[in-house]
Amino acid sequence: MAVSAGEQPLGQLRIRASAAQARRLLEWAAPWPERSWAVEGAGGLGHLLAQQLVAAGERVLDVQPKLAARVRLLADEAVNKNDPNDARAIAVTALRSRTVREVTPDDHCAVLKMWSRRQHDLGRNRTRIACRLHAALCELVPGGIGKEITIAHAARVLAQVTPSGAVQLARAELAADLLDDLRRADEQVRETKKKLAAAVRATGTSLTEIFGVGPVIAATVIGETGDVSRFASRDAFAAYNGTAPVEVSSGRRTVFRLSRRGNRRLNHAAHMTAVTQIRYPGSEGRAYFDKKTAEGKTAKEALRALKRQVSDAFYKHLKADAVRAARGSSSPGGHAGNDSDASAAGSHPRTPALRPSHSRTKNHRTPMTLARK
Repeated sequence: MAVSAGEQPLGQLRIRASAAQARRLLEWAAPWPERSWAVEGAGGLGHLLAQQLVAAGERVLDVQPKLAARVRLLADEAVNKNDPNDARAIAVTALRSRTVREVTPDDHCAVLKMWSRRQHDLGRNRTRIACRLHAALCELVPGGIGKEITIAHAARVLAQVTPSGAVQLARAELAADLLDDLRRADEQVRETKKKLAAAVRATGTSLTEIFGVGPVIAATVIGETGDVSRFASRDAFAAYNGTAPVEVSSGRRTVFRLSRRGNRRLNHAAHMTAVTQIRYPGSEGRAYFDKKTAEGKTAKEALRALKRQVSDAFYKHLKADAVRAARGSSSPGGHAGNDSDASAAGSHPRTPALRPSHSRTKNHRTPMTLARK
């Protein structure tokens, strides 16, 4: 649907997702040369179309589904849930909201995001195979085996098994197949980690200078964060990754509770970094953790406080990398290295600010907007 700056419908077109979707949309929109495209969920289901339009030189805005739904429900009319009303709500959101972010071409962040998620999926698959192998061996060995097994140990146990009968023979064959699957899974994990480490090195990021951050966590942070400039402050970044508390105050009673919101992959990266620092007594993170427990906080509360410091360290390094890249530092991935000193316990925000928006990118309005549902 095409909508003017005054929110008046100018036309609409319904097409099916196909190889010619971008070409057909551009042909239809030719009468409106000064245009912007509003795509709902440009980071999800609308990602391919958004990138096709960006590659064609179009200006594309990413509209969050929840925001567009609120606009539709609060409209004076046309509140029914259907494609035309949804498209109009998306277009109006792109015109009026200051939180809408402009879509940029995929870069190294997309590469790191793909490989970090691939590594995560392979790790989960390996755990599943190992659990099934353990269960199969327990059915073959009287008394079972220990909880922790390795490929070499499993191979020795399986070699000592002499199956008797068709059932035991089938179990032994199943265990052998699972052992082969586990070997393949380990090889896939190793190869993926190599690719991921190479991609992280290519960015020149300084995130790996943080104690407890290796290539896997660095790739997760860069890939899930994307363009760090969309976060106005470290508080906005903490709200996005769920390390900032959520205010649930009422009247004179001020209450903050643990946030279950935000990007859980980023939250997990901060958690693993904090746990690693706590394990090493000489780290600044462990010193900060001990300080909080000495103040009377529980171990969980101290860990949450440390995770917030880790989030601030992530943000500081990402901003420093972006500044160095903007100054023209050469880097294959777009992130330049950083020689500044930063640690997870290096900053101490007093009151985490909670913001209604995580983006500071403003919507520069154009005479008309085309929405894609």
